[in-house]
This record gives sequence, structure tokens and C-alpha cells, in this order.
Amino acid sequence: QVHLVESGGGLVQAGGSLRLSCAASGSRFSISVMGWYRQAPGKERESVATITGHNTSTYADSVKGRFTISRDNAKNTVYLQMNSLTPEDTAVYYCNQYMLGYTYWGQGTQVTVSS
Repeated sequence: QVHLVESGGGLVQAGGSLRLSCAASGSRFSISVMGWYRQAPGKERESVATITGHNTSTYADSVKGRFTISRDNAKNTVYLQMNSLTPEDTAVYYCNQYMLGYTYWGQGTQVTVSS
């Protein structure tokens, strides 16, 4: 059983930064594709960033140059560094793990950016 626990969300002013963390339980973290998704009120969940076990990362166009995804396989943790935040980044951010055909989700952490 895989459990994902996000942390680091909160309220920040526009232009500020936050760092999200997601700690994963279970084995085989190092071969998993890890990702961050977000869902704003009234909108569908969207992919923000993903990172493979080989540290290949992808980003949504809306966050390129501002967000950085990284992972520490020794700690079974994936991070999302978010800089230059705007009110449009306000959403619940979810951690995602894709491993051997299975997908797991965390409970989400709220990020609110005030103008």
C-alpha cells in the first residue's frame, strides 16, 4: 500500500514562494514517476510537473521558469519549489505516484496566493 503525504502549502502574497513536499511510503519509489497536479475551484485537475526516476522533468507551460520539481530517492520525497507565485496558482496541489501501472494520489495541500 502506498501513502502520499503532502505538506508545505499555505497562504502567500503574489510574487512569493512556497516549497511543497510529498513523502511516499512503500518501496520502489526510485523507479516511480512522481508528479504534482493542481485543481482550482470550478476547474479540472491539471498536471503541473512530473519527474521520472532518471530525473527527467516536464512542466506545464504556465509554470515553466517559475516552478522546479525535484526528488530525493533516499528520503522517498518529491518537492515542488514554486517561485513568483500569482493568484492564478491558487489551487489544491496533489502529489501523484505512477508505478508499475498503478497510480496513487495524496490528499492534497491548499496553496492560496493573494494579490
